[in-house]
Amino acid sequence: MPEPSPSPRRRGRLLRSTAAVMVLFAVVGYLAVQYLTGSNAPRCTVVSGRGDRTSYDFTPEQAVNAATISAVGTTRGMPERAVTIALATALQESGLRNIEHGDRDSLGLFQQRPSQGWGTERQIMDPTYAAGKFYEHLAKVPGYTELPLTVAAQRVQRSGFPEAYAKHEPDATLLAAALTGHTAATLTCQGRPAPTATGGSDAVRAALVRDFGREVLTSAGAEVGAERPSPSPTATAKGTTDTVTIPVPRKTTTSGTADQRGWELAHWAVANSSSLHISRVSYAGRVWSRGGYADQWRETAHVSDAKASTGRVRIVIGE
Repeated sequence: MPEPSPSPRRRGRLLRSTAAVMVLFAVVGYLAVQYLTGSNAPRCTVVSGRGDRTSYDFTPEQAVNAATISAVGTTRGMPERAVTIALATALQESGLRNIEHGDRDSLGLFQQRPSQGWGTERQIMDPTYAAGKFYEHLAKVPGYTELPLTVAAQRVQRSGFPEAYAKHEPDATLLAAALTGHTAATLTCQGRPAPTATGGSDAVRAALVRDFGREVLTSAGAEVGAERPSPSPTATAKGTTDTVTIPVPRKTTTSGTADQRGWELAHWAVANSSSLHISRVSYAGRVWSRGGYADQWRETAHVSDAKASTGRVRIVIGE
């Protein structure tokens, strides 16, 4: 005997229940998207040093790649303009992401092609190598510092869209000024360490050598140690934390003045904070902390951070 069909009242309740479940799933999906792409997602911000409120928001992944591009340039003795050109090019070609695909056999940050002599696939997917090859070609462009950015970039890239680089110049200019240390306390990052983050002083030292070369540690006599966190509000660690302290030579370097070099290293550390589990960076009487003040550099208030005020960049790793 067939079962009786649901009454109109029961069908109404079923429809309302189904609709409620669908709305619930929609809300959960919306919140998930907002968490991943909205204000709750980890992000980095660079602001103008001129106080005109110009800023650029980007992701921790982009920050790491931008910091590498800048460090490779300054280590080669390239001027800030060269770093700006390189960053604008990578913003256009890959969105500052080390992607494994592109037009034909194009790969990586600059979409370089193995078939065109830029290197092997493995080499091109190494951001340090790829940035170095870009600067190598850029240095051969006569008068590139005086050329419009899009012209200089096109001389290297030979893109099918030669005017595309120009739109990235404002953002690249902000990034270059901060990452070369030309502007002080202008780059910050928020958010938790990445799931794949590597912690400890060894990881930080290895990343410094990767981007700047061994001289960044050997010439400055970098110190590595462990310490108990201070009871300050900026200390996010519990238990022992690793530290890397890099003395900044009090003389002009290939990267500019000593103070500029210090801010270059300090901003590099903040840009790598998510991937290297860095919780605090101090330099020149300022401190950035991954905790509640991750969107600003504040004046140093505690003795442990004040050590960095005397010409040393102090990097604290750990919770």
